Amino acid sequence: MESGYPLILMRLDGFCYFCRMQEDLDLQPEEGTEELYERKTFKVDKGQEPLRIDKWVQGRIEGATRNKVQKGIDAGFLTVNGQVVKSNYKIKPGDEIVLMSLINPEHTELKPENIPLNIVYEDDAVMVLNKPANMVVHPGIGNFTGTMLNGVAYHFLQQNPSLDEESLPRFGLVHRIDKNTTGLIVLAKTGDAAAHLAKQFFNHTVNRKYVALVWGDVQEDSGTIEAHIARHRQHRKMFDAYPEGEIGKHAITHYKVLERFNYVSLVECVLETGRTHQIRVHMKHIGHTLFNDWEYGGDKILKGTIYTKYKQFVDNCFDICPRCALHAQTLGFIHPVTKQPMHFEAPLPDDMQKVIEKWRNYIQHRKTEE
Repeated sequence: MESGYPLILMRLDGFCYFCRMQEDLDLQPEEGTEELYERKTFKVDKGQEPLRIDKWVQGRIEGATRNKVQKGIDAGFLTVNGQVVKSNYKIKPGDEIVLMSLINPEHTELKPENIPLNIVYEDDAVMVLNKPANMVVHPGIGNFTGTMLNGVAYHFLQQNPSLDEESLPRFGLVHRIDKNTTGLIVLAKTGDAAAHLAKQFFNHTVNRKYVALVWGDVQEDSGTIEAHIARHRQHRKMFDAYPEGEIGKHAITHYKVLERFNYVSLVECVLETGRTHQIRVHMKHIGHTLFNDWEYGGDKILKGTIYTKYKQFVDNCFDICPRCALHAQTLGFIHPVTKQPMHFEAPLPDDMQKVIEKWRNYIQHRKTEE
């Protein structure tokens, strides 16, 4: 196989295949994105002869069998001109074909480790975890052990010793959150469940709500931020918002103010997309950097007074919540087996509860002094 083509992990009928797609189809995955799937869209060439869609797909997936490709098409992981088609559909010039692909995180050897997991819910198909702060979701460069997925692998193997990454790629991981973000993550326990969950993320039907403490008094009670997200032009480890859409990935965040503390605000953010650092980048874009988000400048006093007592108060808040104040509070999806809606809530972690209460008391005390 030729090198130089981007490596993509395709999901069809609960199975994953590595395939290399032509660069002119723009299939390079977004590095570090929260969602582990992407919509791949391209048009059939003008000179294309009529060809069955299953043959066309099989020719682009290394090691794929016709049977597995057909099952994937039947499961609805491929559309032509917006419509689900049958395997015997014959493609024609100008057809717009959309494939759902799952992007593999940095593929490193996954060593099962007996790591405590905060399991919110578990059955034979899915498991929902409440991830603590300072825990990386999956192994990668610099974090080969001690990740959430190392613990998940150990947990799953205790239940099913024959399980491996061939039958359940990345042990059911279909999305992720940042190391210092707390809150809910759903994992699949079977290949079929992974495919169903991935499709829901792919179609943006998963309900995800976050709670964040941000700098400043947010002007509007609610609003929508729509701006592309891509790597920062100068600081390559950061991301930035591009409202004109000249580069990056389309991203939409809806927000609502829950409580105001003069110099900071507690907001709820609902993700319509799941780009890298989306909430952190979008809130900074509208002038409300997340509290103590050191990567984006939130670990400095951005609003408030110049008095020493205030600085001491803020520094104490930073010590109480020594991380970006962001929590994945709500997660809702359709169960892949029962087809029933599932809804989960994770209470705010202690560090965020304490710092919010400290701000609440601070503002109340100031009001009584006035």
